[in-house]
Amino acid sequence: MNLLFLCTGNSCRSQMAEGWARRLAPRWLQVDSAGIEAHGKNPRAIAVMAEAGVDISQQESTKLTDAMLQRADYLVTVCGHADEHCPALPPGTRKEHWPLDDPAKATGSEEQVMAVFRATRDNIRKRVEDLITRLARDRFRHEDDV
Repeated sequence: MNLLFLCTGNSCRSQMAEGWARRLAPRWLQVDSAGIEAHGKNPRAIAVMAEAGVDISQQESTKLTDAMLQRADYLVTVCGHADEHCPALPPGTRKEHWPLDDPAKATGSEEQVMAVFRATRDNIRKRVEDLITRLARDRFRHEDDV
């Protein structure tokens, strides 16, 4: 199964989701992320993920391609803009939306901004864990039906 996380710029939320999914997913789940545009990677996202023991520094900030959409069995939009501008999906591709606020828009002191990034990281981890659990349950339910 191919899981794709989609965001506006593939710099922060979708990168964190990809990192968590790569860390937590079983081998049968292939994970990618992309953006409607590619804005580069956010250094704060890399830093807070590293604090949690997940290295996303080597992931690429990529723009969504038709090939990525064709491969995706399950697509998760992690921001409203990506959800609104998501291209038409191939038949059979499942989609869900996570309305996550952009931590890159946080204001205040560096510690306050980093606290927002950490909260986003932890929220995404919980959502990824839940999604993997649901996908595994659906997969095994389907195998029992065969």
